[in-house]
Amino acid sequence: MKPKTKALTAAVVGTALGAAGLAFIAMPASAGDAPVLPAVSADDLVQSVLTAKQPAFDGTVKVSDNLGLPMLNAIPGASSLKFDEARLFNSGTGSTKLSIKQGNTEETTINDGKTVWHYSSKTNTASKTVYPVEPGKVEDKASSDPTAVTAELLGKVRESSIVNVDGTARVADRPAYELVLTPKPTEKTLLREIRVAVDSETRLPLRVSVLSNGSSEPALQIAFSDIEFTAQPAELFQFTPPKDAKVTDEQPKLDDKTLAQAEKASKDFKVVGDGWDTAFTGKFSADLLKPQQLKPSKDGKTADPKALLSKLGKPVSGTWGSGVLISTKVGTALITDDGRFAAGAVPEQVLYEALAAK
Repeated sequence: MKPKTKALTAAVVGTALGAAGLAFIAMPASAGDAPVLPAVSADDLVQSVLTAKQPAFDGTVKVSDNLGLPMLNAIPGASSLKFDEARLFNSGTGSTKLSIKQGNTEETTINDGKTVWHYSSKTNTASKTVYPVEPGKVEDKASSDPTAVTAELLGKVRESSIVNVDGTARVADRPAYELVLTPKPTEKTLLREIRVAVDSETRLPLRVSVLSNGSSEPALQIAFSDIEFTAQPAELFQFTPPKDAKVTDEQPKLDDKTLAQAEKASKDFKVVGDGWDTAFTGKFSADLLKPQQLKPSKDGKTADPKALLSKLGKPVSGTWGSGVLISTKVGTALITDDGRFAAGAVPEQVLYEALAAK
């Protein structure tokens, strides 16, 4: 499959699964009685999460989903969305390491804030990306500080939510508060509520539950099954590829053409609405929807992105044009025939209105 086709597959599946911008959800609490903790107001709990200093830790994350995305197993590359186990390490000073296991293979990503290494044991390949610091450029705290990013996003959702503390729970053998955010009646969304289990000591979210309308079961779940708050060795965030590994340098391009493309994509990208019924729209090259010849291919076989999309969704049309609508329990995504897209944790009508908005 050509890189363009791979990129489209990843973008389509990723957009469908991440349409809501919400990837975290609750695991069932560990066995045992709910812990007794000091009373805290919802506003104070939210504020403490947003201002908490990121602690050093290592933990295991378990993932399962009930998204209701049809034909997922039939889509090339979609298997990478599922894995057996993920191990997450945080230095507490800006460095992270994520190791994802699937069967006998492992994908490892290490980010020290300046250099990112990604290694795949399945292909024995490694890629290295060093982000250049431009002289005189003022660093954007929101883009480099996860706490600032979380504060901005949670702040926007909180404004359109009814926020409560719904008791306590024990998650990953840690006592936690249950924070619940429910969309206000005026919000147009597929989601019923978000439940966040907040560690009572560090204020780190241990689980976040996203529940959709019409279902009592979580639509998607990611949560710590075990976690230990302790200092991490510096060498854990250093990487040396195996001697026989194929290593590539993938430096960000800062040439005029790349910058122009980035500027155009930025102009085409729009946020329509706010809060729970926010929709995101943008454009990509319509050429990505054209059949792509498989490489290597001795028999001339091609991959048809539109046929691939039809397996994921259904054909739709309106005053905005025509395309394919992909639906999950937590969101919808629309890819038009002329290379536009819209996505959000919203009903399809909201996407149609977002595409029609000027």
